[in-house]
Amino acid sequence: MTPTPATLDNAPLAQLKGVGPSMVQRLARLGLHTLPDLLFHLPLRYQDRTRIMPIGSLRPGNEITIRGEVQLTDIKSGRRRMLLSRIADGSGAITLRFFYFSAAQRASLARGCWVQCFGEVRAGPSGLEMVHPEYHLIDSAADGPQEETLTPVYPTTEGLRQQTLRKLIGQLLNDPAQLAGCLPELLPAELPAQRQMPTLHEAILYVHRPPADASLRELEEGIHPAQQRLAFEELLAHQLSLRQLRERQDRHAAPPLRATHTLQRPFLDNLGFQLTSAQQRVLNEISHDLARPQPMQRLVQGDVGCGKTVIAALAALQALEAGFQIAIMAPTELLAEQHRHNFSQWLEPLGMTPYWLSGKRKGKAREQTLAAIGDGSARLTVGTQALFQEGVEFHNLGLVIIDEQHRFGVHQRLALREKGARDGRYPHQLIMTATPIPRTLAQTAYADLDVSVIDELPPGRIPVDTVVIADDRRDAVVTRVHAACREGRQAYWVCTLIEESETLQCETAQDTAETLHTALPDLRVGLVHGRLKATEKEAMMAHFKAGDIDLLVATTVIEVGVDVPNASLMIIENAERLGLSQLHQLRGRVGRGSAKSSCVLLYKPPLSKTARQRLATLRETNDGFEVARKDLELRGPGELLGTRQTGLLELRIADLQRDQALIPAISQCAGHLLREHPGQVAPLIRRWLGDGLRYGNV
Repeated sequence: MTPTPATLDNAPLAQLKGVGPSMVQRLARLGLHTLPDLLFHLPLRYQDRTRIMPIGSLRPGNEITIRGEVQLTDIKSGRRRMLLSRIADGSGAITLRFFYFSAAQRASLARGCWVQCFGEVRAGPSGLEMVHPEYHLIDSAADGPQEETLTPVYPTTEGLRQQTLRKLIGQLLNDPAQLAGCLPELLPAELPAQRQMPTLHEAILYVHRPPADASLRELEEGIHPAQQRLAFEELLAHQLSLRQLRERQDRHAAPPLRATHTLQRPFLDNLGFQLTSAQQRVLNEISHDLARPQPMQRLVQGDVGCGKTVIAALAALQALEAGFQIAIMAPTELLAEQHRHNFSQWLEPLGMTPYWLSGKRKGKAREQTLAAIGDGSARLTVGTQALFQEGVEFHNLGLVIIDEQHRFGVHQRLALREKGARDGRYPHQLIMTATPIPRTLAQTAYADLDVSVIDELPPGRIPVDTVVIADDRRDAVVTRVHAACREGRQAYWVCTLIEESETLQCETAQDTAETLHTALPDLRVGLVHGRLKATEKEAMMAHFKAGDIDLLVATTVIEVGVDVPNASLMIIENAERLGLSQLHQLRGRVGRGSAKSSCVLLYKPPLSKTARQRLATLRETNDGFEVARKDLELRGPGELLGTRQTGLLELRIADLQRDQALIPAISQCAGHLLREHPGQVAPLIRRWLGDGLRYGNV
């Protein structure tokens, strides 16, 4: 492999022609600081300016190059002043419309001048038009410059034009010496030939300047060999950074938490059911990890209702047996409260009471909890993000359990881990999610974690029937709810809103509760939403669980964690507005008992194509892994992994769904580089992730 040239690796952009101090600042806003940064600033899409189209053949929606003679240019006054220029080429005519223009521009578009324009064709008030096309004056119909390659469109920022980026990148592409210095080949020399990939140099040249005959379809879909070569390297850089992170974590010490079974055995005896073989397998993996003197970093994923919480409890008991504290963190108060309720039921017979810490816990109660955490008398504490806030000091934290991890940012996980650092030792981490991640995605997104999968539901679970019904049949749904509740079963009615406003969502739930109470006076209707006090929510859920409430109207706060076996019917309003994984989570609140359960997805027509696909998926399958696969296909990995808040895997050219077939070879290549060419690893990570490695020490 070619060694990294020291000369151009950090060569500043200021050495390019036309890059002064203000341009340096603008480029920095895009994360561009060096010459290689500029070359790896890759196009979002392409425009075909290589063909000149006759104006008479244009159709709305075409993005195309035309040439024409100016017939008339005039300023139109009215509500908004604009410059209109009519051009023709013998086959037809089109109007150029400018909202921002100068006197010089008006003068340049004089009658009889010839122009070459590129833009999107639209239907206007008086025929076809282009709004603010790119244009330049030419001498005659046959004189304008013809583009020889497709034109790249780059990510940009305020004050930085596409033309400027193209010229700057062009300077590098036109200088063979600089280009070679910026593009050292960092992959094993034999790999491109083995996988029939172009070299890095060939791939970069192609993606910035695709030839006129390049397949626009391949380029738009990201499947051209040049794009795949770069996607391979980008995913490799991400995987290497996570593997390095894992290696750093493995160098840390952790307290070995060896199982004595003094607490686990009585817990299992009182449980009332046998663990499934999948639960037992995952428990063995966790138990082995906890006994090691390195910090466990294990992700447990499994479908709704597969029994992850029981496994978390057994892991906590192993830490308690070893004399260490446990912190259990959940993303919402309601889910945290549900965990506290479960752990209280399980641990109190064993002589322990879980402590509680949330942002709403104030005054003396908070002070007492903090004191108990600090002196170690709080053996197990359940809470929200409040667990890692300032002022929370653990005495000897041995295990951190994080539920629904994709709801937390990377830095939040880091903060809780740091809370437990003592005498150079870090706590073990058990991370749980009910949003199953497809295996290839997990291999890349969680390369720093060991992944366990509970791929078996407890025996006796009956699949939930899912039906999709338009909102205009609401009366029939209300009748169905009434019949179910009169038969002794219970139901949820979930209210959602498109606005991310808890206040509006709560008001909608209150209105719905009142409407249903009026329509069904013989039913006991309850209401739970995010603005209720924790004690009020807990009391309402307790009444529902005890059977004192027939119909519970709720916002999506009940998405996770609530377990009421007698609830066998769920209505979800505005289901078209929710993501697949969230709908699946909500549906998982029913079907936990022996009765046949149903979920009704109420929607307001018309449905978008994506919404129709989402609702069809829910109707066709109860398998959380299939739901997650479809969700990944429809929404992309960013939302599935919660990366909007974590900053994880912000990819430039790779796509985890599209490129998953590359993952096995990438894993193999990562191992080879770390073993055989460790000096290439840092430059490769720096090339794609920059110096501010976003994974930190999480």
